Amino acid sequence: MKLTSRSVALVPLVATAAAVVVGATLIAPAPANAATTLGAAAQQSGRYFGTAVAANKLSDSTYTGILNREFDMVTAENEMKIDATEPNQNQFSYGNADRIVNHARNQGKRVRGHTLAWHSQQPGWMQNMSGTALRNAMLNHVTQVATYYRGKIYAWDVVNEAFADGSSGARRDSNLQRTGNDWIEAAFRAARAADPGAKLCYNDYNTDDWTHAKTQAVYRMVQDFKSRGVPIDCVGLQSHFNPQSPVPSNYQTTLQNFANLGVDVQITELDIEGSGSAQASNYDRVTRACLAVSRCTGITVWGIRDTDSWRASGTPLLFDGNGNKKAAYNSVLDALNAGGPGPTTTTTTTTTTTTTTTNNPGPGGCTASVSLNQWGEGFVATIKVTAGSSALRGWTVTTTLSNGTVTNSWSANRSGNSGTINWSNVDYNGSVAAGQSTEFGFQGTGSGSGLNPSCTAS
Repeated sequence: MKLTSRSVALVPLVATAAAVVVGATLIAPAPANAATTLGAAAQQSGRYFGTAVAANKLSDSTYTGILNREFDMVTAENEMKIDATEPNQNQFSYGNADRIVNHARNQGKRVRGHTLAWHSQQPGWMQNMSGTALRNAMLNHVTQVATYYRGKIYAWDVVNEAFADGSSGARRDSNLQRTGNDWIEAAFRAARAADPGAKLCYNDYNTDDWTHAKTQAVYRMVQDFKSRGVPIDCVGLQSHFNPQSPVPSNYQTTLQNFANLGVDVQITELDIEGSGSAQASNYDRVTRACLAVSRCTGITVWGIRDTDSWRASGTPLLFDGNGNKKAAYNSVLDALNAGGPGPTTTTTTTTTTTTTTTNNPGPGGCTASVSLNQWGEGFVATIKVTAGSSALRGWTVTTTLSNGTVTNSWSANRSGNSGTINWSNVDYNGSVAAGQSTEFGFQGTGSGSGLNPSCTAS
């Protein structure tokens, strides 16, 4: 059965008594000029406070009234998932997702994209694929959807829930994982090339407790990606809590340790089952933990009213079924107004332009053309190598990068990071049939203009 919001079950966490029993939190009175909505209160420290939205509820005046008033970031609950956006292979459907995106943008709100690659909620055609065909279909999906929404998305959950629960610390056994262990990296690189201005996040659940094997496994992956220049900007903690899976005592430690890797941390799907002062205290703890970590850039609750939640029987949200503010709402608002250190990173509006240049080959040689996506502080360049009248057994491309520095690259070997750079094929893309093409790419800081690529067959 397709769930309306999530399709995973919470795994009970082992918690200390200190994590299970949450005492009352003393909250200082809010200052006289305190913000009166969640979004405005979060903005005071440079953060956001968002919610998940369902397109079919946008006609509910109580629902949209709270949405428009309280939140400044929006995530589509299901409308951007794979089965919704590509129900048939290469036939994309954006109608319901566009309703949410357009509503948010018309209200001056930003949008988190959720999600580009996931083992769950795949359409039937994708479930029946495997191997190279599935890998290529996944990368095409990432590219097409991220390109369609380029410039409209603040951050993408590029890959969702790729690690297994339990003590193994292993990747989840899924059809995507069976295409090769580098599938997550490939998805992130495709997303960066498609929308270089969006933040790229890895998102998962049961990664809140720093001591757990799953948390450590995600941490090691992010650490590896950062060390090798794989484009990852943020980690999303879903943070679904209940009495069997409470807010861990080391939750702030988890946020901080991920932030120490040089990525933003975002609480992406927060809900906490309970009621009254106990629930309010838990929401306060989570909010204050985020405020204490400078790179915790925002919080999203997974729904608006309790009756909108995938866990409605647990009354886990900030508004009751009638749209009234709960004690948990007041605790979050007071915590946000108390403030904390602002994020160390800034969000800027980027303008992406694309230019293409091509050199002329000699007979039997090769051409090299570049498509350049340039924004304020950086760029992504995609180089297409095309064989001439004879097949290539190998190739070398030379570029000139006068005012920039390469930060990462893919599908080619390179000789340096700036100035004159020589690029050569890797083992899988050296052979190119006559008249056919292959591509490689790289990301950099500064300006990518004037690359002027030239190709030599080898």
